[in-house]
Amino acid sequence: MKFNYADFEVVKNIALTFPNTEESVSHEGTPSVKVRGKLMCRLHDSGEFIPIRLDFEIRDKYLDSHPEIFHLPDHFKAYPYICMWIHNYNRKLLTEILELSWKGLSTKKQVKEYEERNK
Repeated sequence: MKFNYADFEVVKNIALTFPNTEESVSHEGTPSVKVRGKLMCRLHDSGEFIPIRLDFEIRDKYLDSHPEIFHLPDHFKAYPYICMWIHNYNRKLLTEILELSWKGLSTKKQVKEYEERNK
């Protein structure tokens, strides 16, 4: 385990701007953010990338359109996650991905309230 907590700061700070998110600790003591107790994103224990929960069809779109930013290790193929390289991301794109992740984990009511507030 060779991870640096600072590598997760930007991701964590953006993720925590969404309603009902909470800072947590995940696999192997890595920092994470959860929504309603479900994992939204975390720093991988290798310290090389950040798995972000994302529905399969959305995940595939971003894997195809941004292969320099996102990848999918074999272990994650069967799960609804996309993996973002630690230091190779665009803040606007990261915010977009985290919002999609949050929407996938939130209730319909929470998403509707969020969208009404952010029109």
